[in-house]
Amino acid sequence: MIKNSKKEEEGAQFVRYLGPILDALRELGGSGTPDEVVERIAKNLKVSEKDQNELISSGQSRFRNQIAWGRFYLVREGLIDSSRRGVWSLTEQGRNTILAPKQSREIFLKWVRIFQEQRRAKTSITEPAREQEPFEEQVAEATGATSNDYRINVLKILLSLSSSGFERLSQRILREAGFTQVFVTGSSGDGGIDGYGTLQVNPLVSFKVLFQCKRYAKSVSPSQVRDFRGAMAGRADKGIIVTTGTFTSEARRESSRDGVPPIELIDGEKLVDMLENLELGLKPVKAYEVDEVFFNQFRS
Repeated sequence: MIKNSKKEEEGAQFVRYLGPILDALRELGGSGTPDEVVERIAKNLKVSEKDQNELISSGQSRFRNQIAWGRFYLVREGLIDSSRRGVWSLTEQGRNTILAPKQSREIFLKWVRIFQEQRRAKTSITEPAREQEPFEEQVAEATGATSNDYRINVLKILLSLSSSGFERLSQRILREAGFTQVFVTGSSGDGGIDGYGTLQVNPLVSFKVLFQCKRYAKSVSPSQVRDFRGAMAGRADKGIIVTTGTFTSEARRESSRDGVPPIELIDGEKLVDMLENLELGLKPVKAYEVDEVFFNQFRS
């Protein structure tokens, strides 16, 4: 029993962020992008750069991944609105809720029980009983965040592409996002620049953008951002770095440092978001969930 209890504690480390997520959103005025929320929590909790940049096996930041798990449970509890993926916003209930660690743990356990009941209901009574799974696997399977999750699968596919294939994919995404005259320079050794394009803001205003593609499962460092900016000097108004990995918190600060050309950062998570929004390589599937509350009114 002690061993199982220890596994449960290890498998639910993200629970500590439920309260801080709500606090961060309140400080941000009730809503914020995932990046804004992550940065605010890191600041409020004084999370070290080392902890922020630690990666999990999928190449994602462990810190950001745990905050995303926390959001999942807060959405289920009705404290965060699930209507928009790119922006997290508090519900009316969320605005007025302050979560202590004990309450956060109770929310987590409540939903784990619900997920387990749903799984049992779907399992045939004739199916042989399985051995007890590790707690982490139970949670992952119950919430749908298994290795079969489409976002994880897309990242695996992106990592399997050749360098030239990933550059061409980035070219396609930029074109679909509204860029024109998008060209890939290929392995020209052009100072780390993999391509360029033009963004037409309106009929009178446009600017040239250079982009760099990094296909790997690790974090882009601030020095790499600075090197790319150096290669851009005098050649473009703006730059974009596209990676299947992540960016360290220092790299994110470097990208928007005052007094230098800004560089947009597209990490693996944002890249999958773009593929999803543009419906490139991802086909939307409509699904239904039974609304028990609706049918309850007809039971008496």
